[in-house]
Amino acid sequence: MNIIFPRVAQRVVLLAALTFSTSALYAEQTIDAARVREIAGWLPSQPQGFGWPISNRAAWDKLAAEPGYSDVIANSEKLLNTPLPDQPDSLYLEFSQNGNRTHWQKVAGLRRNRIGQFALAEAFENKGRFLPALEQTVAALCAEKTWVLPAHDGNLANFNGRAIVPELGATGLAAELAEADYILGDKLSPATRKLIHDNVLHRVVEPFRAIIEGRQDEPFWIRAEMNWNAVCVGNTVFAALALVDSRDERAFYAAAGEHCIANYLKGFTPDGYCAEGVGYWNYGFSHFILLTEALRQSTGGKIDLFNSEQAARAALFCQLSEILPDVYLTIADCSPGTKPSADLTAYVCRRLGLPGAGHSLAGEKSGLALGIMIASLPDDLPVVHSALQDHTSPLRSYFSDGGVLISRNTPGVSPAFGVAVKGGRNAGPHNHDDTGSFSLVLGKDMIVCDPGGEVYTKRTFGPHRFDSKVLNSYGHAVPVLAGQLQRDGAQAHAETLKADFTDASDVYQLDLRATYTVPSLEKLVRTFTFQRGTQPSLDVSDTVKFSSPQTFETALITWGKVKSVGPNVLQITDGQSRVRVTIDTQGHAFKWHSDLIDEDVEAKRKPYHLGITLDDKVTDAVVTLHIEPVKI
Repeated sequence: MNIIFPRVAQRVVLLAALTFSTSALYAEQTIDAARVREIAGWLPSQPQGFGWPISNRAAWDKLAAEPGYSDVIANSEKLLNTPLPDQPDSLYLEFSQNGNRTHWQKVAGLRRNRIGQFALAEAFENKGRFLPALEQTVAALCAEKTWVLPAHDGNLANFNGRAIVPELGATGLAAELAEADYILGDKLSPATRKLIHDNVLHRVVEPFRAIIEGRQDEPFWIRAEMNWNAVCVGNTVFAALALVDSRDERAFYAAAGEHCIANYLKGFTPDGYCAEGVGYWNYGFSHFILLTEALRQSTGGKIDLFNSEQAARAALFCQLSEILPDVYLTIADCSPGTKPSADLTAYVCRRLGLPGAGHSLAGEKSGLALGIMIASLPDDLPVVHSALQDHTSPLRSYFSDGGVLISRNTPGVSPAFGVAVKGGRNAGPHNHDDTGSFSLVLGKDMIVCDPGGEVYTKRTFGPHRFDSKVLNSYGHAVPVLAGQLQRDGAQAHAETLKADFTDASDVYQLDLRATYTVPSLEKLVRTFTFQRGTQPSLDVSDTVKFSSPQTFETALITWGKVKSVGPNVLQITDGQSRVRVTIDTQGHAFKWHSDLIDEDVEAKRKPYHLGITLDDKVTDAVVTLHIEPVKI
């Protein structure tokens, strides 16, 4: 099983709040005792995880025969011959010393992945062959000083035993161990089961209850309107439902999960836009679904988090974020090429009664708890009859609240051509300074790109985050005014002036003045005009006015090769795609330059900043880029 350590964190203030919060205690929002009693009446007498105990041979034999699980035994046999990697303290301390988080996380992943790998192999084979290695791994993990990732323990409070503050890494491991215990049960030795129970309760489940009851300071993720909330709450409540003996105690955790998860959904705009991007939709929403199914299955359907308009809108981001077939938004800290999970998309379609409900099983790619949850879903999942079934147009996706427009050429008309425009604001989880930027896709190639995130280090979520040229506005297709990049923060926002959409064209106009701190700036209006048809095109026109002469540059970001093919025409070629960029400055002389953005990026290639700069300072100007496909 692959446990992918998240590249997740919020901003430096959130990392500080992770260990010791100064916010009010959650006890102020009391979990209703009557609700706890009501839920207790719905829960089974014994704790339960996902799927089936190993004794249900018919179910496990059937799952083992699925193609997605065909190599589980073979991979686990290889792992039996691979020693458990050591994880010395020196690896953990690297982050606090030099900001490196990857060295520890790589070793930790190899260690933690063995839980799901061996548990699943044993459930399939049922011969006891993988149990010794599994129990050795459990013992090693339970001997670790902390389950918290070093990137989330900057002051080493968890490492040094001064605090137990569960977070993404600790709660994720708790869920894996709880599911392994549920599946294997008494196949595990009493000593191993006790280690699992004691450590999951001590390191994750009991601190969560102490937080909810106000006996422990509140970590930021309890109220966080982003993926941390769904991941930590989902994993913790699932672990409690799978391990805690007392039905009344399990009911408390279920009620707390039902209460806390509302914060995650608040992180989506009312129209369902996920500002964290596609990768974090996968991460956060998968755990929203994990919590949804843990509660739904354990209460006999009495609690169904999916049965709300807010959840339905958030769910549909997986479909609406597609620019062209198989090419998705790369806004925020997203790795280019990331797509919504096929399994999660299938779940969404099944729950909302939409086309696209077929799916392939997650196999070894989702972790044990989430993977078995997906694999064991019944055929008769309840359909939420949402009013959103006519949610999308093949011509566009428009998140008016999120300030994001995706325009596409008419289906069936060649060439496949699409654009994604980012309005909104320069604030929120994993945000970049990118208001007014855009990506252009031709066929399968994002030829004008949003380059996505960088490889995470301590800088990424510290006060120098926007020193990165791939995170600040230099790494996005937006102007540079008076030598100034965009500013960060919620005040840096776009105002939508026009959203005029027809079958033939889409016109989207934004006022971007608030995104710059240039005292002389009086006007900055950016207008996108997307034309459909056999000769599609995109015009990006900037109208700028200053009270005193200033420099002006517009920019494109690309992974492609750029060359001049005329006095005011550039050509960009990337892969099998090529576009022509005709530059209209209304007579102002200009120069262009293509500079490598030399940052450690998640993308396979480093992008280029293609700047188009007026030679002279101006008080007013209109600069238009006309971009159209060119056959190769």
